[in-house]
Amino acid sequence: MRRRLGRLAALMCCLALAACTGGQVRHGVGGPNTVSFALPPSAAPNWILPLPIPGYTASYNGVIQSALFLPLYAYDGSSGAVALDDKASAADAPVYAPDGKSVTITLKPLSWSDGTPLTSADVQFWFDMVRAAKDEWAVYSKGLMPDDVTDFHVVDDHTFTLTLDKTYNPGWFTANQLALMAPLPKHAWSHDTDPRKNFDYLVSQAKNLGGYNSSPLWKVVDGPFELQSFSPTGQVTLAKNPHYTGEDAAHLDKVTFLTFTSSAAEYNVLLAGGVDYGYVPTTNLGQKPKLESLGYRIEPWNGWSITYIPYNFNNPALGNVFKQLYIRQAIQHTVDQQAISQVIWRGTATPGHGPVPQDNDPTFLSESQKNDPYPFDLDAAKKLLGDHGWQPGADGVRTCQEPKKCGQGIDKGTRLSMTLLTESGSDETDGTMQELKSELSKVGIELRINAQPLNTVLANGSTCEPSSPACAWQLSYFGTQGSWYFPAYPSGEQLFATDAGVNFGNYRDKPTDDLIAASTLSTSPQAMVDYSARLAEQLPVIWMPNPPYQVSAIDTSLGGITQDPLAGLQPQRWYRR
Repeated sequence: MRRRLGRLAALMCCLALAACTGGQVRHGVGGPNTVSFALPPSAAPNWILPLPIPGYTASYNGVIQSALFLPLYAYDGSSGAVALDDKASAADAPVYAPDGKSVTITLKPLSWSDGTPLTSADVQFWFDMVRAAKDEWAVYSKGLMPDDVTDFHVVDDHTFTLTLDKTYNPGWFTANQLALMAPLPKHAWSHDTDPRKNFDYLVSQAKNLGGYNSSPLWKVVDGPFELQSFSPTGQVTLAKNPHYTGEDAAHLDKVTFLTFTSSAAEYNVLLAGGVDYGYVPTTNLGQKPKLESLGYRIEPWNGWSITYIPYNFNNPALGNVFKQLYIRQAIQHTVDQQAISQVIWRGTATPGHGPVPQDNDPTFLSESQKNDPYPFDLDAAKKLLGDHGWQPGADGVRTCQEPKKCGQGIDKGTRLSMTLLTESGSDETDGTMQELKSELSKVGIELRINAQPLNTVLANGSTCEPSSPACAWQLSYFGTQGSWYFPAYPSGEQLFATDAGVNFGNYRDKPTDDLIAASTLSTSPQAMVDYSARLAEQLPVIWMPNPPYQVSAIDTSLGGITQDPLAGLQPQRWYRR
């Protein structure tokens, strides 16, 4: 406690001195060429290995990984359109064969931080491990990477050719498949000749958060930063990589990622000047002039994203209930998206009715999704439930009284009582969940809310088999800053394809699978538009208002910031004016 008070006192003295001298207010807690960045409330990085496994897919993990380890291809949307970010990529633009059945890739002349050249063998090292352990890889979807690559041929140290199982839309393949790949330092990380054993070894090392500071594994990087320190509580400091050999070197000496238990705690530190790049809870947006007087500029950060609550269709108690489309329609009718967006999120969130981003490029947006097929309508929800045999009990909660009407696998007496696992620390999320609970209760559905830190929600709300204890969760919410940020193409192969790694709710629908497959092959947007319409109507999840990534408060002396809709940071481009 004494150290915290001492730090706050020092900050206040700094602010007072700046005000007296008329100089620019200096924020943050590091040296003159450093930046402190506030992570989302109750969020803490917990994965450094650029091979994610289920439960470790949070966007802030990806931000830190890409600063340390270059992806084969990086994308960003900071220019206003989602496009290849050549400077942040490890390879030159891919060259597809005229028949589209193969693609040749040439690596840039890069080296690892220990001086070893980066070669094709480092990419093959990644590929062999993913192929050997694809069922453990968080973003695996059957038939796609690595299944869609039938041969990896090394041409020379800097060139390799991938043979594909069919001709894909090259734009989609580069953005949504090749962008998953990353060179890894084979000379430093290879533990065994068996790729599966290598994968298991690296995963075991990545789970040892306490070993991040001392393990030699994480000291060999090719990105613009290297790891300086990693606290078990999640605070991370990156230092400029003095051995970086690419075109996108860091301007700053250090960047520190700060963790907070709540948005209110972050805001208090922001007011005290302890954060260079933070966020403003929507309840405090009225204090924008005060923040500006303290030397911050306030900018909303909108995402290429959607927000939703997955149903767990494999939950033993309620899976058969969630499989009834009329149940999902009734629940969707209780979501007052306008009220949540305008009142709780103070107009910063956008109503969302389907699987493609709705407040950016409309290329893939169907009329059905745009026009909201299930608007807020409590009477419609009550009628759907009553017509299908659900009647209110003495406590107001509906029970199934006519199993033939309720649906297959639903017993008489089943109660519409469900538990929502949701992330803690955000007043906006707390308010949204209370609003949803209130409206559901009006139609006879009981909602119990279980708020936990974000990493706990992600770890406990993932794919599962019905017989597994891990399938106890029923609904989960991880959307305080948007649930899912897309790569360049907002296709659904990771989210809603059968058995996809991020299909947390275990949704299965053959027409959806067919539309997703079609969207990966054709350069026409029609398959994506049809996909948008089907999932807007089929409701594999509860569609929720999509909030901004954050409303940012940025030190006015900090330049080079572009708030990427893909939720990337590119901290190597930040600089002090």
